[in-house]
Amino acid sequence: MRILVTGGAGFLGSHLCAAILARGDEVVAIDNFATSDYSAIKRLSHNDRFHFVEADVCTAPPVTGRFDAIAHLACPASPDEYLRLPLETLAIGSHGSEFVLRLAELNRCRVLLASTSEIYGDPLVRPQREDYWGNVNPIGPRSVYDESKRYAEALFTAHRRALGTNTAIVRIFNTYGPGLRPNDGRVVSNFIAQALNGEPLTVYGDGQQTRSFCYVTDLVGGLLRMLHSIEPGPVNLGNPNEITVLELAETIRLLTGSDVPLDFRPAPQDDPTTRRPDISKAAALLGWTPEVPLAEGLERTIAWQRSLSAVPA
Repeated sequence: MRILVTGGAGFLGSHLCAAILARGDEVVAIDNFATSDYSAIKRLSHNDRFHFVEADVCTAPPVTGRFDAIAHLACPASPDEYLRLPLETLAIGSHGSEFVLRLAELNRCRVLLASTSEIYGDPLVRPQREDYWGNVNPIGPRSVYDESKRYAEALFTAHRRALGTNTAIVRIFNTYGPGLRPNDGRVVSNFIAQALNGEPLTVYGDGQQTRSFCYVTDLVGGLLRMLHSIEPGPVNLGNPNEITVLELAETIRLLTGSDVPLDFRPAPQDDPTTRRPDISKAAALLGWTPEVPLAEGLERTIAWQRSLSAVPA
């Protein structure tokens, strides 16, 4: 197969590209390095089945040849990044999504949208099922990401209904693993980097807010199953094991052997108090459930971050 991956140099995108190549298929990756850099795909560049296009997906970059599938992963994914790039984030959900949909229609191929658990906002139900409409502040600071993804879901669904486009939507919950940059701005990378550097772990709010963390190889497996299914979605992909941010901090301190203190800061506006996916649909329709336990995944991620300091500049 020949598969296009937008956001192919990002954390999740680069892992997806590697998995596609590992099974013998061809990848064309598009990225403009707005929230990533070349290091994520350096290991892939020597593979003659990997092709990279440095471009902004919102500008409808020229891509040649036919595609058998498209995975639309391009988008800033951490609060630090989408708050720094609010207009670009909204454009990816609109213009970028329109580009991949038109390309899928031209190639008559399946197109997958990597949506997000942020669709649910600060949820009033727990766990979150796909039929829950969410509790989102449409004009809050986080809305540039939330509404970009909500609009993209609406656009994918409209193209499916009006034009018969072979669309798929997954809602991704917190994902972590090797390749998650120390300065990414997400809680796992923040805590690990701070612990390894002997710095206090920054906890926003009281730390009782909950998250559910899915190891990246598990998540990529779910993406591939959805990409090659006939299901339209939306389908939640994430780990249903829920822990508090304080419990995550204690686990990372234990695994890194660090006794650094916690530095409590005010909670950001509209920060969700809970995140826990109901993955019944993914299990029933895709035969997918995550396998890597949190402690094991964190140990691998910590080892990867440690290895960065051993690499010459």
